[in-house]
Amino acid sequence: MSYRTISYEVANNVARITTNRPRVRNAQSRVLLEELDDAFGTAGEDTDVHVIALFGAGEHFSGGHDLGTPEELADREERPIEAGLRGRFDRSREQFVDKTMRWRNVAKPTIAGVQGYCIFGGWIVASAMDIIYAADNAMFLGSNFQFFSVPWDMHPRKAKELLYESRFVDAAEALELGLVNRVFPVDRMHDEVIAYAERIARNDPFQLRMIKLAVNQMQDAQGFHAHITAAHLMHVASAEGERDPGYALKHPEGRRRPMVERAFEHYRLNKDRKA
Repeated sequence: MSYRTISYEVANNVARITTNRPRVRNAQSRVLLEELDDAFGTAGEDTDVHVIALFGAGEHFSGGHDLGTPEELADREERPIEAGLRGRFDRSREQFVDKTMRWRNVAKPTIAGVQGYCIFGGWIVASAMDIIYAADNAMFLGSNFQFFSVPWDMHPRKAKELLYESRFVDAAEALELGLVNRVFPVDRMHDEVIAYAERIARNDPFQLRMIKLAVNQMQDAQGFHAHITAAHLMHVASAEGERDPGYALKHPEGRRRPMVERAFEHYRLNKDRKA
């Protein structure tokens, strides 16, 4: 498959997958997610690939879901979803839950290198990886999004504190919370990801697979998969609630969700206070 929105290469037994829409902060269009899914499937089946490394081209890992770039709007017109709740649910489930679960369960170690914004959909994709390395300029923003891994990524009390307020988590705090494994200067992060990936790629692939299965099975025994399925229904209800006349937040102009705009307001206010 030839890709339009990602790049894919294999070197030293490491598949390097890079989302490649830097002009729009690697916004996750339907095409991009489909190509990611194909790339993870290809890497999973390739016996020469022992480890998968995921990056975002440019200054930001991902600004989140694509809410209306020209390319996304054209794709929606060409391939419309079913009208109403059924269509929105089916698209949401397939694009952001089923695909992400496949990436989480791919039978090889995975590692993400995150720089700049990692907002909503960016967090979803990064959290599906086994390991996350962050650049020191990384900024994470979570929500009760479709693949709601947040209370598994950190202590539930911390998850509630962050999500209630809707604020960014910088790289240092993400490390403290256990969301990321390590933090590096932005100019070193990519090389550190590759160096780690190549180190573990020299280990036995079957043993790596069994280790991953054992750890994932521990989470699944505790209810991870069931939680993701149930939480997705709550996300759908929450998203529908944004359409209500009594919704508390103003819908911003442009292509931001209300809670994302709220997080940027907090960020700008804190930045002004420190200035």
